[in-house]
Amino acid sequence: MSEDRLDVRKTYKLLINGAFPRSESGRSYEVTSAKGEFLANVAQGSRKDVRDAVVAARGAQSKWWSQSAYNRGQVIYRLAEMAESRRDELAEHVGLAEGLSSKKARTSVSRAVDRIVWYAGWTDKIAQILGSSNPVAGPFFNFSVPKPSGVVGVLAEQDSSLEAFVNAVLAPIAVGNTVVVVASEKRPTPAVLLGEMTATADFPAGLLNVVTGFTGEVAPTLASHEDVDGIDLAGVDEAFADELAQLAAGSIKRVLRPGPNEDASLRRLRAFVETSTVWHTIGQ
Repeated sequence: MSEDRLDVRKTYKLLINGAFPRSESGRSYEVTSAKGEFLANVAQGSRKDVRDAVVAARGAQSKWWSQSAYNRGQVIYRLAEMAESRRDELAEHVGLAEGLSSKKARTSVSRAVDRIVWYAGWTDKIAQILGSSNPVAGPFFNFSVPKPSGVVGVLAEQDSSLEAFVNAVLAPIAVGNTVVVVASEKRPTPAVLLGEMTATADFPAGLLNVVTGFTGEVAPTLASHEDVDGIDLAGVDEAFADELAQLAAGSIKRVLRPGPNEDASLRRLRAFVETSTVWHTIGQ
């Protein structure tokens, strides 16, 4: 038998509600490596795919937030375990997407995995850092308690295939939100691979929803959707961010426009958190 054969090329699909559907439009597009060579076919998400992802995220949000902070941390840590076990595969895709040497790609993946662990450690500390017990005059307790905004849309950065994706997505998840993310248009495969890992990492269906495709087509739908409570505009340029921020203002969303060197700060964690004030009488 001849050894000559055609490669079986994979078409990377969307992640919506814990499943991996093709785009409802039936479209896909070619993704190339940093050298311009064919890398993969990727589903080209549509506006309806974004709306379906938002429905899934809304359905999962109360279930995710109802888990204890400790359990949420364990779920996120499980994702780090999965990513660590598939470091070689992730590094191969990061290297091809970003044009990095094998060593630099592995270092980038290591930083991404370490950041997942970092966010896992924050789940049971946010209430201590962002909450407080407030002094009041009278026989009452008064507490400020941080709570998640709800459903958060994320536009992933275009040039970073994995590290920036992890920073933008895991921050809102760590504080109790669910996420719909539009992956990098140019370099989506590492993000899609990480999304696939969530299916075996105990992530509730709908917690993380990954849409691939053309940002210019689907971002306005995500920004203007009235059931999205906040949006991270890190992945678009200044002019497009202004346009999307105006669309988001129609339903009074929280809008994050990150600055440089903020990935390791608390700003991403604070960005999609609300403060609830609770009064309680002091018993005898």
